[in-house]
Amino acid sequence: MQINITGHHVEVTPALRAYVTEKMQKLARHYDQVNSINVILNVEKLQQQAEATVSASGRTIFAAESAMDMYASIDKLVDKLDRQVRRHKDRLTDHQHIKHEPVETDSGF
Repeated sequence: MQINITGHHVEVTPALRAYVTEKMQKLARHYDQVNSINVILNVEKLQQQAEATVSASGRTIFAAESAMDMYASIDKLVDKLDRQVRRHKDRLTDHQHIKHEPVETDSGF
């Protein structure tokens, strides 16, 4: 899994890079077909924004979050992405269309 982290109007420090990488590993634990993640960290006035694009098994998943603190926005972003990735995985393994064989009964007629 490849993680690209960029910053707009914010310097991506090694601590911030390590925090994002650690949190994004959660997605790989829940779904092993995550190919790449592009994370953009942005600061606009008082809002700290984090957005990410996840490429997983031919599907692109996008999420964005903002908060007063960059670490809080990253936490919210990972939670949102995790819900979307798990939902995508559940849709791939659809359990509702299981065909059941009809049960034959011997009625003696």
